[in-house]
Amino acid sequence: MDKLALIYSMTGYAAVTREVPHGSLNLELRSVNNRYLDIQFRLPDEFRSLESSMRELLTARLSRGKVDFRLGFSRLAGTEDLQQLNPELLQKLLELNNTVRAALPDARSLGVADILRWPGMLGVDTLPAEDLREPCMELLRVALDEFAAARAREGEKLKAVLLERLGRMRQLTTAVAPRIPALLAAFQEKLRLRLCDAMVNCDDDRIRQELALFAGKIDVDEELSRLQTHLDEVERILLKGGAAGKRLDFLMQELNREANTLGSKSADAEVSKVAMELKVLIEQMREQVQNLE
Repeated sequence: MDKLALIYSMTGYAAVTREVPHGSLNLELRSVNNRYLDIQFRLPDEFRSLESSMRELLTARLSRGKVDFRLGFSRLAGTEDLQQLNPELLQKLLELNNTVRAALPDARSLGVADILRWPGMLGVDTLPAEDLREPCMELLRVALDEFAAARAREGEKLKAVLLERLGRMRQLTTAVAPRIPALLAAFQEKLRLRLCDAMVNCDDDRIRQELALFAGKIDVDEELSRLQTHLDEVERILLKGGAAGKRLDFLMQELNREANTLGSKSADAEVSKVAMELKVLIEQMREQVQNLE
């Protein structure tokens, strides 16, 4: 399927691993829906210098969603470099130990384990982050491909649900549209008889004016027409694909406005029922649209 025609969910997950000298890189991407793009980085301090480049790559591929980015490095057993004691720090500790023991003879001397655990005592076996820059970036590209594929699969499921709801809404509006002229004529006749009964002098011109005024208030043909236009636009956006969430969210508001007006202007129980069913379907669609990129 053409990538441009795909609809992407903001919910996705991908985890990839790559072997590098002395260990392996582990990268995980996880996202949920969010109004904007919000990326949270969790990575070792040694890799902080790569965050800017990674953020640039992520923002080039993603437009919305709260993204949790995790990068880790697992060192292979037996590959640790033999670490050396820090002689300067060791000497200072021995001097401090002697000073404390002179003042407090009963105080316990530092043991080997205490010395080895002392911060900075063992030479820091730093990770060569710059040497791992390209492997990290390549790993991110692979993760993004898997991530996009996962979001696309979820997006296509949402797209199918939305098109199904869309079809149901078309059925409702198409079924009710032919009923409007007959319903309007019947309601006008019913109103004309009531007006004649209420008026002492049955003034035809006055009755026609009142009927025309009231007919304008209850005529829902314009609302049905706008509903069809909005439904056409929703279908067009879904079939076109790409980042569609914000546009569809706006159209859900417009559809809901027309359905509300349809219900408030309706003078027929069947039309009121249709308006209520439309509102239920629109709300169901709106909930799904919230998850689209």
